[in-house]
Amino acid sequence: MVLRRLKKKKPPKVDEFEKFYNRTLRFLSYRPRSIKEITDFLKRKKVNPQTTTKILNKLKELNFVNDREFARWWIEQRQGSRPRGWRLIKMELKQKGISCELITNYQLPITNEKELAKKAIEKIIVKYRQLPREKAYQKLVQLLARRGFDWEVIKTVIDE
Repeated sequence: MVLRRLKKKKPPKVDEFEKFYNRTLRFLSYRPRSIKEITDFLKRKKVNPQTTTKILNKLKELNFVNDREFARWWIEQRQGSRPRGWRLIKMELKQKGISCELITNYQLPITNEKELAKKAIEKIIVKYRQLPREKAYQKLVQLLARRGFDWEVIKTVIDE
């Protein structure tokens, strides 16, 4: 008895652009991304620079990538569940590759930052009620400083 090998049909080769464009779309499906994040993603996948440029151009053309919209989305997300100060948000946006001039266009008003700081300590202040006043003050200052609030905001919120 002779066993013949069955020839497996190989799928047609997909060119590099299509392959990495689809991967990039999958990467974008989880949350919005900045141009730098997508570029870094494609570098990690070892995509050549010409293909990266073509992918970015197509994404921009289809309005899937927009740093201005990404910055707006990022700020809204950071003000939601765990409020953060403007200083920390600016640092995060710079790490995501958003330009400094674009970041300054979205400067938060100080009154809004005070409200965010109040919101940040609302739940935690209950835990610190049984602590001595100085210790509770110190812990609240540390919490707000870690979350990127300025000293003036921290002082006024805690004093209130």
